[in-house]
Amino acid sequence: MKFKILVVGMCASVFFGNALFAQSHISVPLDNQVYHILEQAEARGLCRPLSGVRPYTHSVIITAINEILQSEKLSKTERAILEQYLGKFAKPKTGIDWQRGAYYNEAAIGNNDTVLSANAGVSADIEGSAGLYSSFEDRYFGTEIWIQAFLNGDLGRNVSYELNAEGGLMKAPREHLGKYNTYYKGFEDDKKGEFVNREIDVFSEPLTHFPYAYKKRWDGSIYFFSGLSNFESWPDGIAGSYNLKSELTGSFLENKLIMRLGRLSHEWGSASLGSSLAFNQMARPFLGVETEFNPVPWLGIASLTGILEYNNLYGIKESSLSNQNAFSITMMQFRYKNYLFFDFVDAVVWPKRFELGYISPITNSFFYQNNIGDFDNMAMTFNLKAQYPGVGNIWFSLFLDELNLLSKVFELDRTMIAGQAGLNIPLPFLAFSSLKLSYTKVNPYTYTHNRNFTPWYGDIPMETGYTNNGVSLGYYLPPNADEILVQFKTAPTSSLITHLQYQLIRHGATHGDSAVDGSHLLSELDPDGRDSNPVLKRYFLRDGAYRWSHIARVGAEWNLPGLPVSLFGEAGVIIAYFTNIEGGANDGSPHDYSIIDTAVYPQSTGFVAKIGFRVFSR
Repeated sequence: MKFKILVVGMCASVFFGNALFAQSHISVPLDNQVYHILEQAEARGLCRPLSGVRPYTHSVIITAINEILQSEKLSKTERAILEQYLGKFAKPKTGIDWQRGAYYNEAAIGNNDTVLSANAGVSADIEGSAGLYSSFEDRYFGTEIWIQAFLNGDLGRNVSYELNAEGGLMKAPREHLGKYNTYYKGFEDDKKGEFVNREIDVFSEPLTHFPYAYKKRWDGSIYFFSGLSNFESWPDGIAGSYNLKSELTGSFLENKLIMRLGRLSHEWGSASLGSSLAFNQMARPFLGVETEFNPVPWLGIASLTGILEYNNLYGIKESSLSNQNAFSITMMQFRYKNYLFFDFVDAVVWPKRFELGYISPITNSFFYQNNIGDFDNMAMTFNLKAQYPGVGNIWFSLFLDELNLLSKVFELDRTMIAGQAGLNIPLPFLAFSSLKLSYTKVNPYTYTHNRNFTPWYGDIPMETGYTNNGVSLGYYLPPNADEILVQFKTAPTSSLITHLQYQLIRHGATHGDSAVDGSHLLSELDPDGRDSNPVLKRYFLRDGAYRWSHIARVGAEWNLPGLPVSLFGEAGVIIAYFTNIEGGANDGSPHDYSIIDTAVYPQSTGFVAKIGFRVFSR
């Protein structure tokens, strides 16, 4: 009996540890500016290479900041910025903290004085936005008002927890553009009912935000005040909803082993923050179990499995009926000092069942599917980054969804890949400044998948696109699009971060007679004739109508000195127009294109602005 007590006591000591070294392991949200600071510090060689698995925990960020502060290459402003973040993420004192909007308390239990803490607080995030367009008669106004309450703390040295709930009012108006065929127009339906062409409604991007920059903050559905019992899909008018996030995180072996059960946003990959093609921060969060292990400096492995959430297009029951999916992803990271980084990412979207092979981080999902049957959506990603500290880095990424190397890879729709090349240059003359340039191309049908019958769900075809709640798990561009991005970001003072950005985004039309097949996340690729059907050839910009969007914007975030308030704002111009071809869309041959201006494909100039503030921001 005494032996059992001794063993249990030793396990508890390892798991909970001693109060003297207690440090929080809850995650830091990906929209926190500290990620930009750390990315530039790494590019300048001020710290050891950081993991490509984000979000980071408080303890990981504190360790990195302490390492950066030892450098003699920091300016006075940069040192002040780091010390501010160090204070923000440090373990708080007990009692009320008016700078954080929270009450902190802890208690020691047991013979080894293990500390349990419970911290409760609130925060608010309020913004207003507007869009004015030359091609629309009305002006558009939107809002996001969110009040958050949280409870978090530490369970000793190694484990932390957080319960986070927020309620909000939001409005993000869109325009209904028309109808779109999930297969190409004229597709012959399969007699068994598995491959059936659907006509879906398509909408513009939210008109009070820049294209592809709006991230849904609400969970599940929204509720208009006229019918609180109804589950609606989009807040074209003022509506309310909620957002629930949580985590239970353990960190062991000096942050070399991190385990988490949580519902959070993620960004995986060695590319610049916000650039991941495989698992991007713009994706909606979902509940999952993840583990990250970095046993030696040159190797890391991370794995996550979670349950995806449905997109409410047709109500809570009908929409979810065919959206019963899980998602598993594993990433191997190889590093050579601070010079060379290589990631291999293996991911799969699979209809829910108890499937050990996809959950296992030591089993390759792509080959494992060959052993159990073709019912799931497989994807692989490769990232390569070369860096010279102080000069900058360059990276290349490739996302593979479907590819036949024996066919004409550069012509066929079945080449469902996304590629990216980027450059990040730290600028020495301003604090934590950088110039980022990237080019991204997403081929038609990338991130999509055919609905399929499965043995587990009978005659209900399952949606297994690479999406969660209607949003891509990968990059924020839709299929059949490309982007040129130029971004300058700097911290001119210790309390101010600003950015200036230009984008050119081109995307195949999803409405009108010249709509291009494979341009929507709900598109489905014809299972037959993929190597021979003329319709299933792609000629970017030369096979139908394409929208060109030139986007220039400037923004800033200012933390008011001495106050728990930050102000933020952004404003810019969108110049958009369509090009179209001389022949018919999707006819299997390339055509010359030119700029057009019609009622269906209008030219427009828009001005978009938003302004807001956060109280007790985290």
